[in-house]
Amino acid sequence: MSGLIGEYRHALDDKGRLTLPARIREELGPVFVATKGLDGCLFLYPPAEWAALEAKLRALPLTHKDARQFVRVFFAGACECRPDGQGRVLLPTNLREYAGLEREGVIVGVSTRVEVWQPEAWERYVHEGDADYADLAQRMEGLGL
Repeated sequence: MSGLIGEYRHALDDKGRLTLPARIREELGPVFVATKGLDGCLFLYPPAEWAALEAKLRALPLTHKDARQFVRVFFAGACECRPDGQGRVLLPTNLREYAGLEREGVIVGVSTRVEVWQPEAWERYVHEGDADYADLAQRMEGLGL
């Protein structure tokens, strides 16, 4: 089985390092990209997924204001990450602040990327979504699911 899946909780140390589970590290590779995600979380991309996304974003029209704004924020917040020998990755201060990460992070595998959430934000997101999960699944039929 391949792909980034699962939900894990890990503490951040005093230096802002988050331990990634071995399975997640294996899928992300020795160097990956972290950036500001949507809904208040961080996105972590393995190199191949980052390259594919970067190509799509480069193709957006420079003349479109929303495209320029999204690309600026997305790339400005991005950084390359390399886990240390103990599987810890240093998340830059700007990314930790964006996601509200202080003492703990929830690491969520989302097939082609990993999301890192502040625990209370993740719980809120999941519980708000639980009530609409069946309805959401039904609406997804229109997208070919």
